[in-house]
Amino acid sequence: MSYAHKIFKQIDSPNIFTWNTMIRGYAESQNPKPAMDIHRSMRSFAVEPDTHTYPFLLKAIARLITVKEGEEVHSIATKNGFGSLVFVQNGLVHMYAVCGRAESAHKLFEEMSERNLVTWNSVINGFVLNGRPNETLTLYRDMIDEQVKPDGFTLVSLLTACAELGALALGKRVHVYMSKVGLAENPHAANALLDLYSKTGNIKEAHKVFDEMKDKSVVSWTTLIVGLAMNGFGNESINLFKELETKKLTPSEITFVGVLYACSHCGLVDEGFTYLKRMKEEYKIEPRIEHHGCMVDLLGRSGHVQQAYDYIINMPLQPNAVIWRTLLGACTIHGHTGLAEFARAKLIELEPNHSGDYVLLSNLYASERRWSDVSKVREKMLANGVQKSPGHSLVELGNRVYQFVMGDTSNPQNEEIYTKLNEMTRLLRLEGYVPHVVNVLADIEEEEKETALSYHSEKIAIAFMLINTSNGMPIRVVKNLRVCADCHLAIKLVSKVYGREIVVRDRSRFHHFKDGFCSCKDYW
Repeated sequence: MSYAHKIFKQIDSPNIFTWNTMIRGYAESQNPKPAMDIHRSMRSFAVEPDTHTYPFLLKAIARLITVKEGEEVHSIATKNGFGSLVFVQNGLVHMYAVCGRAESAHKLFEEMSERNLVTWNSVINGFVLNGRPNETLTLYRDMIDEQVKPDGFTLVSLLTACAELGALALGKRVHVYMSKVGLAENPHAANALLDLYSKTGNIKEAHKVFDEMKDKSVVSWTTLIVGLAMNGFGNESINLFKELETKKLTPSEITFVGVLYACSHCGLVDEGFTYLKRMKEEYKIEPRIEHHGCMVDLLGRSGHVQQAYDYIINMPLQPNAVIWRTLLGACTIHGHTGLAEFARAKLIELEPNHSGDYVLLSNLYASERRWSDVSKVREKMLANGVQKSPGHSLVELGNRVYQFVMGDTSNPQNEEIYTKLNEMTRLLRLEGYVPHVVNVLADIEEEEKETALSYHSEKIAIAFMLINTSNGMPIRVVKNLRVCADCHLAIKLVSKVYGREIVVRDRSRFHHFKDGFCSCKDYW
């Protein structure tokens, strides 16, 4: 681009094709910012834009994620009479979506008189990028109803949404469609399939997709490395990394995040430090905050809480809120009140209104029966207007994803669900189940605590699936918060009593329950 710019500056009167060529060149380069300067210069010379000007410019803005400049260009394009052209509108939909304005992208989409496949892909991907998987699936159904044929980009977005929702059955149907139309060999779509099967706990299918891939990129290897780690197969994850090295492929910094993640979730402390050292010395990759976060998590999960604190203090980078929150979580699990209060003080400086931090500290006080301190934390939450994120569990049945919250009574099968819950509790007690009431963090009677535990969202979701699926069918649950100790114990026994494999994906990892055991080996 530097050579192109020198030649461009020597042209006395560049025409619109030349201006567009420069804008496009910068939009597709590593540094798209000069595209904005070129456009401003073009306007100052009163050069009239054409149909190609704004799509190139909006591409640059989307890469820069500068929504204010995008809105300004939107206004200029409309004034110049180009705002209704489908190519310009597609650029605007993409720009708003990438800049975190999914609603603006959708509003513009709804107002468009003409839409093509690019339009649909842009708005569908916009909802994926902004963490709105339900809207993604709704738009996909609308797209099919309008008889627009999806392509590889559509399917990548759809698979990403399925992975977030835990919609394995729908994801499998997408996989079948991909094979049918010849898109299964598309590397981006294949990687999305890998991610889907990994995030829905179907690691065998993920491995099968990986083995069948003709073109395995480092992204493919990394996706499976992380997937194995998340599902509790730390040693397999590390063995796959070793295989990657034998193929003479160069791991990326993200690959090492996956390897350290594997060590963290399987308690491989020494191995974690070995890989961190190799990353720096052999591959010359300077650890980023994500790598340091894995190391703090590794030490904290394995009970080395003081060492985790020492690691943070000696980090070459300034610890962020995630690092301190990781330490706070470890303190809560292993009962280090002093360090927990110090970590919370740091978090107040960095992210004072994060609800999870209040909850973690409150949980620690409650586990020690310090009810007055629990009340103080909750009062501070109320005073600061901080609301706790409600826990929910998702399950897929037929063509729908069902959501349950604690004590949920909204499902039409409510009576059957609670009858099944009572049956579950009765049969579990025969197996020796005793409710883990320490997880009910309130100063109430033991009997009330046991009742509260029975109505956790994942138990309701499992009861719903036991009613509606045939014997022997696996049950998959996606939970937005961490599985509590009582639910972990209860689900192990449910898997044994009902002869079901139950896969639960919580906020931090997967738990594969089968025959009364969990894949995490209770290390969590």
